[in-house]
Amino acid sequence: MLLYNETIGIDKDIEKEWLEWMNQVYIPDIMATEVFVDYKFYKVLTHDDEGSVSYCVQYFTPSIEKFNHYLAVVAPSLAEKHHQKFKDRHVAFRTLLEGVE
Repeated sequence: MLLYNETIGIDKDIEKEWLEWMNQVYIPDIMATEVFVDYKFYKVLTHDDEGSVSYCVQYFTPSIEKFNHYLAVVAPSLAEKHHQKFKDRHVAFRTLLEGVE
């Protein structure tokens, strides 16, 4: 299983609007691609910047091929949609991880 992690820092003054949008639009759009079989959404508690708050969304996929398709074909438009909605009010850091047994 592969884990695609998006950690996003968002300005505190738009946190509520952003959370609603993530839950109602962005995450459902990503899950509708059928690349990912599950996700988890967390608030980062160790973030200590007074002007922003961070969240982590973890998406799970069984296939590197599906993920590569997502990254090449789907992700750019979804990232642009997020950027246009929240412009300079956020930062994002993305990583791909593989489970170790």
